[in-house]
Amino acid sequence: MAVAELTDSINGHWRDRARALQYRIRDRFRIAVDRHRRWSEESDYSVTLRRWVLRLRALLENPSSSVSSSTSLSRYSKFYRKRVDKDVDLIDDSVIARLLQAVAVPLIGNACHVFMHGLNHIQIYGAEKLHQALLQRPKSTPLITVSNHVASVDDPLVIASLLPPNAMLDARNLRWTLCATDRCFKTPMLSAFFRCVKVLPVSRGEGIYQKGMDMAISKLNNGGWVHIFPEGSRSRDGGKSIGSPKRGVGRLVMDADSIPVVIPFVHTGMHDVMPIGSSIPKIGKRVYTR
Repeated sequence: MAVAELTDSINGHWRDRARALQYRIRDRFRIAVDRHRRWSEESDYSVTLRRWVLRLRALLENPSSSVSSSTSLSRYSKFYRKRVDKDVDLIDDSVIARLLQAVAVPLIGNACHVFMHGLNHIQIYGAEKLHQALLQRPKSTPLITVSNHVASVDDPLVIASLLPPNAMLDARNLRWTLCATDRCFKTPMLSAFFRCVKVLPVSRGEGIYQKGMDMAISKLNNGGWVHIFPEGSRSRDGGKSIGSPKRGVGRLVMDADSIPVVIPFVHTGMHDVMPIGSSIPKIGKRVYTR
């Protein structure tokens, strides 16, 4: 009897933790706004505080109303969706840009594939799911991949290691990714290089409704593939833990014209290939990707 009670107690504990985690994920990706104006993009108000403000406003506008709090909340709050045109950034869609991408992306991608599979030891689980989504999804269906971020070369090394070499010969099929302007776009030469390898600029601190995010959604609206690191920065403990996800992934999913295919994966060992502070990737290391 004591064993059964202990088992029930343990199960209840883990159910409570799973429910709490579910609520945290739901609240992080929810963007509640007022009917007449959006909440500030940089606001740090919690969802609970927003809920009470909306309830108070409803009471002040209609004190005699006997509408329940849940009904008033649904009346005065809703999800905000910002539509993005398919041609938000014509520079990346120019003939010259496409020609440069057609040369640079396959060349660098296959070099990274050889580096990871030939000079390091990488073990991959479930790569066929990414291959199927990349090569067999309908043309108009966008693809989003998300992963943890450990080293500055997670992209392109990990991404290239997951794909067969022949899939990287066509730059149009490969991913777009995002990088902070203070890292990848500091000089005109760096900017030109990273645009040639399908990297979009985002500015730290400008929120999820900035131009870089609009550009990423534009790629999705054209049936493209966008890879994003939801943590927003590299892990500081060598990948032992994953930081809290930012809201950018939620916006990519919510604001795309078509519901995207979302494939998450996690990798370990990249902190050995490219430790923080190192400028040259190491060889002979072991990496696992799931």
